[in-house]
Amino acid sequence: MSDALTAIAAAARALGERAADELAGLDEDRAARRALALCAEAGVLRWMVPAAWGGADTGGLIDDKQVSTRAACALRDELAWHSGMLDVMCVMQGLGSYAVALGGSPAMRSDLLPRVAAGTAVAAFGLTEPGAGSDLGSVATRAERSGSGWRISGRKTFISNAGLANCYTLLARTAGEPGDGGRGSLTMFLVPGEAPGLGVERFEVLAPHPIGDVLLDGVEVGDDARLGEVGGGLDLALAVLARFRTSVAAAANGFARRALAESLAHLRSRSQFGRPLSAFQGLRFDLAEMDARLRAAQLLVAEAAAAVDAGQAATREVARAKLVATETAGWICDRAVQHFGGLGVKRGEVVERLYRDVRALRIYEGTSEVQKLILAKDLLDEG
Repeated sequence: MSDALTAIAAAARALGERAADELAGLDEDRAARRALALCAEAGVLRWMVPAAWGGADTGGLIDDKQVSTRAACALRDELAWHSGMLDVMCVMQGLGSYAVALGGSPAMRSDLLPRVAAGTAVAAFGLTEPGAGSDLGSVATRAERSGSGWRISGRKTFISNAGLANCYTLLARTAGEPGDGGRGSLTMFLVPGEAPGLGVERFEVLAPHPIGDVLLDGVEVGDDARLGEVGGGLDLALAVLARFRTSVAAAANGFARRALAESLAHLRSRSQFGRPLSAFQGLRFDLAEMDARLRAAQLLVAEAAAAVDAGQAATREVARAKLVATETAGWICDRAVQHFGGLGVKRGEVVERLYRDVRALRIYEGTSEVQKLILAKDLLDEG
């Protein structure tokens, strides 16, 4: 790991060590807001924004108009080890604002992105809809010309930071019909969180996470709210995902590392039938496999992140990392729960929290099944 990445990981570790216990004692919204404030104070949000617009100096990791995937991965691996809330609130600043860095006007970038880096603006990313998850070509939210601007109507769902966000980067249909594939018919917009006609319906998921539906009932925005070219929204959304998807795998590795550490400590300290649990061969086999699978996932993430930062297409590398790391983390956290026995399902135990935290990672930003399809298509097209 480079000196820059080592320093990033150290900063995230220090933040997690001082913040995790405090956040665990707060309700969901208070924890989310406090996590964001703590990330801002520690300076880690600056890694979610390009250096050209208030982000951190990457020290050569990448040019100043991009976010470094390697930096995002180093952050998320450490933050997830300590707190799922720290992890999600940090990365959402990047995921929710990177479309502005890629497609916003100079004025928009200069105004919004420094505030995102400072945590004074809260960002959200609005792609998913009730009828459009993995298939963005089925997006039905529609943006129609209205005077010199646009009128947006539709419903987004599973939107992280719904209700907390000051701004949403949203994908909307400007031509065609749902199911047309989206190429040339979708456009991205920056929509203020307080815009008239924008409403939020929050819901709960398995692990604490500020999330909900975003309803758009004739929301009016100017043409200066458009990100990129009309019809270029699908490519813009995919470019954002390409930059951050590998970091999901890194967060999975962080959760898995913590689960393995908890298992090791428990099996060493707990005795059954007159000897430590760590003396039982079956459990030793578990630990060995947990370690080996985790290391494989870490290497795949490092390969993918380096490829993305180098400007390579990295289709296979990213799909492999996302698939293997998230599936591996789910398995490792499950084994950790099993090692704890009854304690493993007791609310308040670290492994119980990890089991809930890690589950969604196999779904969002491309399910495991979608990663398999991407990987297989790339393999077959080359053949």
